[in-house]
Amino acid sequence: MKKIVVLFLLLSIYANAQLGKSIFTKDPIINLENFDKQRVYWGYFLGFSTFDFKTDFKTNPAPDKLIDVKGHSGFNVGLVGVLRLHEYVELRFEPGLYYASRTLTYSQFTNERDGVREVKATYIDFPLILKFSSLRTGNVRPYLLGGLSSTLNLSSNSKSKDDNLQQKFRVKPWTQNYTVGFGIDLYFEYFKFSPSIRGVFGLKDELIRDVDPNSPWTGNIESMKTRAVLINFTFH
Repeated sequence: MKKIVVLFLLLSIYANAQLGKSIFTKDPIINLENFDKQRVYWGYFLGFSTFDFKTDFKTNPAPDKLIDVKGHSGFNVGLVGVLRLHEYVELRFEPGLYYASRTLTYSQFTNERDGVREVKATYIDFPLILKFSSLRTGNVRPYLLGGLSSTLNLSSNSKSKDDNLQQKFRVKPWTQNYTVGFGIDLYFEYFKFSPSIRGVFGLKDELIRDVDPNSPWTGNIESMKTRAVLINFTFH
């Protein structure tokens, strides 16, 4: 995490030094002028994220039976393949590896063994993204994006016969999500740098219920769906 923050700060300083000359001058120097005319091109991304769950209940829980979900910062890395469909529209395939962690706290329990579940996840994500870019101004080009993804959770515990009674929190291995976000393309002399902020929202319930239908951990839960905020730094 610290390395990513340092990298972002260094890139920001470099961007200010390089792009400032090409935007706020009378005759800006245009970097990579024909880059976006390529039909197909590639890249990679790295970044960080915070995942949690959106929890819906069958009946409104009493104040002493609430579930607090706290997301922790994780790390992302992946590849990018781009197909240009139009001057302002791209189709992007961005398979990535995401490390995530959440802490679920059940307020009805007084001891940590029963009341706290550390839910770690290693996701392999397969998203198809449409990127809608604005008109390029100098070496800057803002954009919006949105798409759908299927995600495999390698740490789902879905095949385990144990459940929360044995301290095993289980979710389904495959989930589907939609993604929306925005970002900006910055054109340097030798590469294009594209930071973005994205929201990820699960489409289906992911929770695997405990064997006991009245389980205090899962009995009153109607659905649990992934929510996440991603900050990606993409290089082309």
